Parts: sequence; C-alpha cells; structure tokens
Amino acid sequence: MRLAAGAGDHAELAARQSVCRACPRLVDWRESVAVERRRAFRDERYWGRPVPSWGAEDAPILLVGLAPAAHGGNRTGRIFTGDRSGDWLFASLHRCGLAAKDTSTHAGDGQRLLHTRVVATVLCAPPDNKPLPVERDACRPWLVRELELTRPKVIVVLGGFAWQALWPSLAAAGLPVPRPRPRFGHGVEAAVGDAVVLGCYHPSQQNTFTGRVTEEMLDTVFRRARALAGR
Repeated sequence: MRLAAGAGDHAELAARQSVCRACPRLVDWRESVAVERRRAFRDERYWGRPVPSWGAEDAPILLVGLAPAAHGGNRTGRIFTGDRSGDWLFASLHRCGLAAKDTSTHAGDGQRLLHTRVVATVLCAPPDNKPLPVERDACRPWLVRELELTRPKVIVVLGGFAWQALWPSLAAAGLPVPRPRPRFGHGVEAAVGDAVVLGCYHPSQQNTFTGRVTEEMLDTVFRRARALAGR
C-alpha cells in the first residue's frame, strides 16, 4: 500500500509495480515459469516479474484485465502482449482506432495504444489463470493508484473477475460506487460519477473458440467506449 500510494506519476508507479513481491505463491510461479519456459520460447529471456500498466498516460479509456498470461505478459513484460487473448484484443482495438497496430508480439514491436491504457487486476501471472482472493486484494492498491493517476472517462472491464475487483478499487480511489453494484454482463454500462464502466467478455481462448466472444462483440464495446470518451 505504501509503495503504490507513494508513486507520483505513471513511470514511478510502473517501476514500483515491477518489484512487488507481496504474494509468495505468485512470486514462485512467475519465476519458475520464467526459468522453465515453454519450448517455443526456450531461447527467450522471460520478464518473470509483475507486469505494469501501459499505454497513454492521459488516456480517457482504461482497460482492466484479469492477469498476465504465463507465457504472454509474464514472458514479454507487457500485458496482453504475445498471447492469444492479445491477438483478439489488439485486432479489435486497431479496428476501432484505439491501437496503432493490429498485433503485439513483444514490448519493442512499435505497438502504441491510442487514447487508451491497459492494467491488470492482478499484476503477476497466476497458476491456471486463477488468482486467489487474497492475491486480488493484495494487488488492489496498484489499481487504486492507477485510477487516481489516470482518472479515466471510460473503464472497460474484461471479464467477471476484474468486474468484481474493480468496485472496491473505485471506492478506495474516492469515486462514487452505485448501490447495489451492477451485475457483470457484456455491454453492461454503469455510471460512476463522471465516468462510465463498461462490461466486456474477456477475449480468452475459452470464449473465442466457443463463439461466446466474436469480433463484432468486441468492436461494439470498444466503439462505444470511444464514443463515450469523446474520441
């Protein structure tokens, strides 16, 4: 909490995020994955640390995801970069004018987010992509400080886990949380002061392979986010 609250800007916040060791289970997992590595990436040096937020610092749109993938963000050092979920996400953001390129494979690939910033609810890759509630809560101060620094007009929440984690973070950042809390759903909108929270199904392989998420569904949410942000 002290590390997060003391960050004066996004650069300092990212630096502090990248050295966090608050959750022993996540530290052990992310570092073991970085040593053992997947066969396809055996010659690469993995990031193996918490993956900080990235994108435009004055972004009116903030995307909130679940956590880095073990061989995606935990490998590349950038959330949604180098994994299948990111393939779908960046393609949609590009179609909607919110990303410079339709793919992102590594941190130095020239990808830029336009009017948009991305953060994860849990900054370390969790086993089986399932953080524990205590790990979610331990990571909350990072998201709170991100909200305080960014003050987005639109918050797009990818998936039910991130949706549930967002509301206590909004309250801790001093934003008025509606009562009762809105239920998660694709395309659900909720006003939070002057901002709007948008629900969006996560572009995970489980959702994209089964057709629960389509390109059109993602595009509809991101075009709505862009319209609400005045971009």
